[in-house]
Amino acid sequence: MAWMKRTAVGLVVAALLAGTGAAVYVQRSFAVVDGTLQVPGLREAVRVQRDPSDVTHVHAQTPQDAWFAMGYVHAQERTWQLEFNRRVMHGELSEVFGPATVETDKLMRALDIAGVAKRQYAGLPQYAKDALQAYSQGIHAFHKNRPQALPPEFHVLGVQPGGAQGTVWEPEDSVGWALMMALDLGGNWGTEFARLSVARTLDTDRLWQLMPPYPGEKPAATADLAALYRQLGVYRAADAGSTAAAQGSAADAVSRKSEGPLARQISTGMLAWADELTRNAGTNEGKGSNNWVLAGSRTVSGKPLLANDPHLGLSAPAIWYFAGLQAPAGQASDGTPIAAIDAVGATLPGLPFVVLGRTDKVTWGFTNTGPDVQDLYLEQINPADATQYRTPEGWAPFTMRKETIRVKGEADVVLQLRSTRHGPVLSDVQKSHAEVLDLGKYVLALRWSALDDDNQTVLAGFKTNQAKSVDELFAGLAHYHSPMQSVVAADDQGNIRFKAAGRVPVRDAANDIRGVAPSPGWDARYDWKGWLPYEQTPQDDGNKGWVATANQRVTAPGYPHFLTQDWALPYRYERIAQLIEATPKHDAASMQAIHRDVASLATRRLLPHLQQAQSAHPLAAAAQKELQGFDGVMDAGRAAPLIFVAWTDELARGLIIPRIGEGRFKATYGKRDYRAAIEGILERNDNWWCQPATCAEQSAAALGRALDRLQATYGADPAQWRWGAAHPALSVHRPFGNVPALARFFDVSVPSHGDSYTVNVGQYNAGEAKGPYVNRHAASLRAVYDLADLEQSRFIYQTGQSGLVFSPRYRDMSTTWADTGYRALQRQPARWAHSLTLAPVTPPTTAR
Repeated sequence: MAWMKRTAVGLVVAALLAGTGAAVYVQRSFAVVDGTLQVPGLREAVRVQRDPSDVTHVHAQTPQDAWFAMGYVHAQERTWQLEFNRRVMHGELSEVFGPATVETDKLMRALDIAGVAKRQYAGLPQYAKDALQAYSQGIHAFHKNRPQALPPEFHVLGVQPGGAQGTVWEPEDSVGWALMMALDLGGNWGTEFARLSVARTLDTDRLWQLMPPYPGEKPAATADLAALYRQLGVYRAADAGSTAAAQGSAADAVSRKSEGPLARQISTGMLAWADELTRNAGTNEGKGSNNWVLAGSRTVSGKPLLANDPHLGLSAPAIWYFAGLQAPAGQASDGTPIAAIDAVGATLPGLPFVVLGRTDKVTWGFTNTGPDVQDLYLEQINPADATQYRTPEGWAPFTMRKETIRVKGEADVVLQLRSTRHGPVLSDVQKSHAEVLDLGKYVLALRWSALDDDNQTVLAGFKTNQAKSVDELFAGLAHYHSPMQSVVAADDQGNIRFKAAGRVPVRDAANDIRGVAPSPGWDARYDWKGWLPYEQTPQDDGNKGWVATANQRVTAPGYPHFLTQDWALPYRYERIAQLIEATPKHDAASMQAIHRDVASLATRRLLPHLQQAQSAHPLAAAAQKELQGFDGVMDAGRAAPLIFVAWTDELARGLIIPRIGEGRFKATYGKRDYRAAIEGILERNDNWWCQPATCAEQSAAALGRALDRLQATYGADPAQWRWGAAHPALSVHRPFGNVPALARFFDVSVPSHGDSYTVNVGQYNAGEAKGPYVNRHAASLRAVYDLADLEQSRFIYQTGQSGLVFSPRYRDMSTTWADTGYRALQRQPARWAHSLTLAPVTPPTTAR
């Protein structure tokens, strides 16, 4: 019995020690936010203070120290985020995650994000280089003498910051991260390829019915695309099977190769994420934002009001980190004067300036303009020499480049990458291209403006943080390159303005494809002919009293330049316009009410077709009862929005799959919902699309299938169904969001309202097998600025400032965000919640 007692005591002691050790580790993982830290590399002491809203304020004596301290703070709070993002853009994920991420690494290597970033960095003026170097040095200083424990992601994955070389963040990486934001927002190569793929089975007229141009406009391309591609013989002889099936096989292979259950779950989750990233790269469809600005003539105070809510994929930690930077004027290392810095707002970990926010005099907000700045080119391979491709001047050699990807647990993957005069050959690394194209005859190359060496977008970011007026702000944004943004701004003198800032190509008048689908690369009329001058990009000085953008067409009637035909459907813009016009004089509260609005004009358009559906399903009567009085308000507490969304999902599947095939549908559905196509089919009562049934019968059948799915998931009483239960806003952690044992700690999930077309957006991916209606893309932040008193500005975003999972600040904004509440965004708060001094290390004096 004595040994049993001793064993029991030993187990208790071991458990206590383990618990104590865990508690100590948790405490040590927190960021140091009070006291003094000695930090080599600073010129002068820097105050880093956190206000009651948990906004971090950096007060420095030189601009260089401000940027250095911003790097240090980002490393304190978002160490794993920086590490993961660096590996993404360098194509080095597979060193950690094994074969699951090889395809993503291939894409990043083919685009040469890291190499392009180095070239663009080399072309920056010295003061911008100084800023990025100081920021990088701040991150390195944190890691050289870390005052806190590494977060658990590093320990679970067995990773050290910066990998074996310890390159935690270099100056060029900030340029690379700006390129990654352009990749997320600034292109349409996926849409072009989808049109190429669908044109295999649809004629061109049907293609434009499935993927219509902007409402009220004709297709931008006058070429008969289907006939062109058939004539060229671009398609492979036999269908390779669906992309989804190929991806499923890859997932099974990864699962089999993983050794343990945790590793298997991480690999499977990363495979799903990597697949989503590679599939969605090169498409801006569904990626939206809202901003609007009111002149003093439309406000209670007589001073402008401005609101912004950029819509991005939800992640934990969030993409943003709110901070303020203040520093007096200084000099760059080459003697160039640097204006004083005085800005507060949303920063991106990886960049040392406020991206969205305000100075003491001016405020600004972005939405994605979405011009066509990516063109795919069919490059014809020389039948006599596969190392050559066809150009207007004859055959020319591909430019070749070799890349080696290190893969955890497996042999290195060696890539032979090709590029043409247009850019990288994407079909070397995109599996979906191989399933459609005859790669023995043609490859697809990408021309993308963001990859040009003269891209100085980061320089524009620094300029905005020094602006004192609307004029100064837009003068600084003249350097903005990619992705083009629809910027609204206001200053304390009462000026408001909208302007699209960024680079847009000019296309030849003889170009009959205009970039909406892949073009023959050997025909010079499809080449770009220059750039639209900054002074000619769309602009509005707000003469009617307000300006709003929501990714709709922003060019006025008669605008002479072509930007794109793939604008977002105008429902959000139209709703914002309704709400602005409904109130003669606005204040901050009415601006916030617009942020909260969840009336879907798109739902209202299709709703009569659902309400008229005559289904024999046993739950149809109860479902129609829930739809009575429903006016398209996508309230999380109601059943009607869920019934409507499930019906539109099933309707898309029933109408489109028979026409283009299940494989092509799965490859394209989700990142686009085909809403405009469905509207057109039902409103035309289009028998070709609805055959062999009538459109009314298709609608009724879709309702029946939807009710079957909803009953299986939520039970047999439609009155108990809730949109919010199917539609939580899910901020996913990478890589632990797909590990069931860890996801509930690392993910952030809250019920949410809205749909893809509401002002308070809640975009879902109906093509997802798991959680098809989960809100994965929403307002990544909300901000309202009052120029009557900029200290009354407000903000919120969906997680919390800390990226450290054990911190109470990891998710403490989530409920407020879901309820459309706000926190104060001030330059000079009345008090500080925390105060930290970063002190320079003084070299020891040498005794004489």
